[in-house]
Amino acid sequence: MFLTYDNLVGNVMMNSMILLFVALAGTFPILQQSIDLSVESIVSLSGVITAILINDYQLGMLALLLGVLAGTGVGVLNGVVFAKGKIPSFLVTLGSLSIFSGSALLMTGGYSVPFNASGIRQIAIGNTIPQVPNLVVWGLLVYVLVSLMAWKTTFGRYTYALGENERVADFSGVNVDRYKIGAFVVSGTLCGLAGVLLTARISSATPGMGSGLLLQSIAAIVMGGTALTGGVGGPHRTILGVLVIGVLTNGMNLLGIQSFVQEIILGFVVILAVAMSMDRDKIDIVK
Repeated sequence: MFLTYDNLVGNVMMNSMILLFVALAGTFPILQQSIDLSVESIVSLSGVITAILINDYQLGMLALLLGVLAGTGVGVLNGVVFAKGKIPSFLVTLGSLSIFSGSALLMTGGYSVPFNASGIRQIAIGNTIPQVPNLVVWGLLVYVLVSLMAWKTTFGRYTYALGENERVADFSGVNVDRYKIGAFVVSGTLCGLAGVLLTARISSATPGMGSGLLLQSIAAIVMGGTALTGGVGGPHRTILGVLVIGVLTNGMNLLGIQSFVQEIILGFVVILAVAMSMDRDKIDIVK
């Protein structure tokens, strides 16, 4: 049952795609020795905004774009406050996590926001390529684009440079603040896209729809081999971590392991992965 096409593509890969977006989002700040703790709140906020715009204002496809842009806006805010305010990223994004989770609750009153738009749902669950869900196609396409960004652009090269030694990069003339802000803009945009596609998939949004993605994304990033101390790893390793989490979760589901037990197991996996990948000589520079 596990090694069937329907399970590996329809379950493992399909259920891993939202996590892939969020884990790729978190990869760029971590490569720069920072961290974005607001990812799950951005997913929820973007999803809620999208659903409200579709349900209440009948904006259709435009709502999807505005939902993604909402995530981008949060990323800009996080990046500017972090880079210009010289405040540790974990404090900035921890505050954002609370602010935007609360905003999603306020906008919905704590209730789900369903909508009836079959065309929008097909964006996520349709099969433009036979036997391959569109959500999987979206995930692989974004992975390729993000990988090219990491390896073939100035932004990517300077992201690794900041992670290896921010002071040297600064002395070399790199506009450090610009690339720090850029990492959080990428993170916010990818989380916004995750929220929009998740909303399209289930034709609904809830204020807690991103719950659990923070822990899972960090687990995927560190399990793939991207160091929390920055400069090592990248999207090619993150996608491996996502697939490991996907296979592990699917296997536990098939074995009938309860969800709260799965959370405990995942927590231990994160601790083990961090312990194995952490460069203890650089631990004091994580910002």
